Amino acid sequence: MCKFQVIGISDQAVPIFTDEVKQLVAGACHFSGGARHRELVHDLLPEDYHWTDVEVPLSKTFDKYRQIDASIVVFASGDPLFFGIGNTLKREFPKAELTVYPTFNSLQMLAHQCHLPYGNMVVATLTGRPWVNLDQELIKGTGLIGILTDKKKTPAAIGKRLQQVGLENYTVYLGERMGGDRQKVSRLSVKELSRVDAIAPNCLILEKTSHIQRTMGIPEVDFHYLEGRPKMITKRSIRLMSVALLQLDTARVMWDVGFCTGSVSIEAKQTAPHIEVFAIEKRSESEALMRQNQAKFHIPGIQFTIADFFETDFSAWPDPDRIFIGGHGGRLPEMLSRLVNRLQDGGYIVFNAVSEATAAAFVNAVEDLPLIVTDQITLQQDDHNPVMIFQAQKCTKI
Repeated sequence: MCKFQVIGISDQAVPIFTDEVKQLVAGACHFSGGARHRELVHDLLPEDYHWTDVEVPLSKTFDKYRQIDASIVVFASGDPLFFGIGNTLKREFPKAELTVYPTFNSLQMLAHQCHLPYGNMVVATLTGRPWVNLDQELIKGTGLIGILTDKKKTPAAIGKRLQQVGLENYTVYLGERMGGDRQKVSRLSVKELSRVDAIAPNCLILEKTSHIQRTMGIPEVDFHYLEGRPKMITKRSIRLMSVALLQLDTARVMWDVGFCTGSVSIEAKQTAPHIEVFAIEKRSESEALMRQNQAKFHIPGIQFTIADFFETDFSAWPDPDRIFIGGHGGRLPEMLSRLVNRLQDGGYIVFNAVSEATAAAFVNAVEDLPLIVTDQITLQQDDHNPVMIFQAQKCTKI
């Protein structure tokens, strides 16, 4: 059975260990860690030591671990149980003996340097993780956000993402190579962050400077809309009921088909910041509208494309558990058939019908698919035509 002793280190040129850890290192034979860790601890290791690189994919590293019939000392950054390899070892080697010797993690050290109350901080790790981890905290208006970066989701990329949707209501603290002689701490604006060339490893803390007021049920007049077609938007009451029928609290991935102005995507993301939203619209004008409305309402994290639904390859999109259909181009049965093949079991489709003929077409199409209409509501806003809102769930029909 494997035995792991995981030692957390900072970016100090010469790591400072307790007597217990020094004894452990001196008596060990098998060591492991990243290339940077080996560089930092090389002079402290005993003669004739054996080193196993921690590399991606981790499965290769773990296969090597399984071939070692001895205790393995693993060096990690900061606290190995803070989004670190300690958690991964617990998952991959559940029966292994595990001892952890942590030090401060990078976000703690950055908070110490900047005198920030990190007990109130919410951590959004982007290290190999999706953008939604950060987006949801920004939409919720979290006051203090700690961010762990990676090679793609860099400080500059994060700054540009915030700038695109007007989220400049944060002061940014950037920490580079925390814990060592080469440590650098900077206080930046979001604009400055978008241009920074940060040295890895690095991390960020965002401190909110002003609050963005959000409105659930955004009035139609507040959206940018198609020129000359102000009525070409899902009305507020219809939009709110559609979002309610999507049951987003347990959702993970939503598709918005025929997004037009982006009103449903924006309302849904604002209501349920934890979901990933993917949207498609064939009107070329809608690209600018979506960007303008995302910026106006400060909503990051909506991935969209301008294309014809029936000619688009969606293989790069994750399977949705929620779908809103805002347009079907007169080919509703064909669209539903294609969508239901991607919809996860138990997932919901919400569809708005503005005429009896369209409502009948939806009901008839559902009959031929593994869908059951689970709710139906008719609403009328002001002097607009009544709209029939359908909720259908994917299930196995008997």
